Amino acid sequence: MSFDPLSRRSFLAMSGFAALSACAPAAPGSVQPAPSAGFLPGYGPIFDSGYTLPGIPGHYTQSPNRRITGQYLGEQAVGTIDVDPYSKFLYFVREGSNSVRYPVGVGRAGLAFAGNGTIQLKRKWPGWTPTQNMIRREPEVYGPFAKGIPGGLRSPLGARALYLYKGGRDTYFRIHGTNDMESIGNSGSAGCIRMFNQDIIDLFELVPIGAPVHVRTEAEALRVDPENFGRGTDLPSRTVDPELIYGPDANTQEPVFDDPRDGMAATGGDNVPL
Repeated sequence: MSFDPLSRRSFLAMSGFAALSACAPAAPGSVQPAPSAGFLPGYGPIFDSGYTLPGIPGHYTQSPNRRITGQYLGEQAVGTIDVDPYSKFLYFVREGSNSVRYPVGVGRAGLAFAGNGTIQLKRKWPGWTPTQNMIRREPEVYGPFAKGIPGGLRSPLGARALYLYKGGRDTYFRIHGTNDMESIGNSGSAGCIRMFNQDIIDLFELVPIGAPVHVRTEAEALRVDPENFGRGTDLPSRTVDPELIYGPDANTQEPVFDDPRDGMAATGGDNVPL
């Protein structure tokens, strides 16, 4: 499968490939569904921790809003996660033509982390609690969830989360999955970096504890990738009915870690526990 040309300053030698705004391909070796399933490779339905994660419909993965590998032409060292909030891309920098670029959703202006940090924690299907700043800023959005949401399908952190620290302290900045597919490639969260669940699962396996993270400034983004600068739109905050999270009909199925089917292709796209 070939891909449309992207910015030559971002990548060369390319090869193929909801609800709450959280933030206070399948795993390597997995079996992929046939192309006739209607999903790009790496974006089909997969089993993970007792859940069937739905595939990402094609209209969300139109070029350049898809995972690709290629030669990194940014300014960070090998092993770094380089985030460009202005072009809505995250790069995991690797040797040669093996770097990976993922599309991401980012925070609205003024809410995102900037500068450098390190990944000090990695969690599968993490729970989430809004910060006090989030509740004060948008009480109608975050107030109903002040007691937190356990890990699983209800959690706005999705299938995986990487926790960013700076100077040994938690920044409350996360790189995490999401069921809000529309948000990827756009701005609108409370500040964290969101990814398709299939992409955060892929990144989670590549990134070690201690990996450095760099978030580009506006000047750097313009210098390194002017062609994609300003990509995406600003999305409004969305409110969620607490009954969907805490009510009697909420899906409270806990994740089943180390399920032997993890990473295998699923034949259906329903986001339901197995």
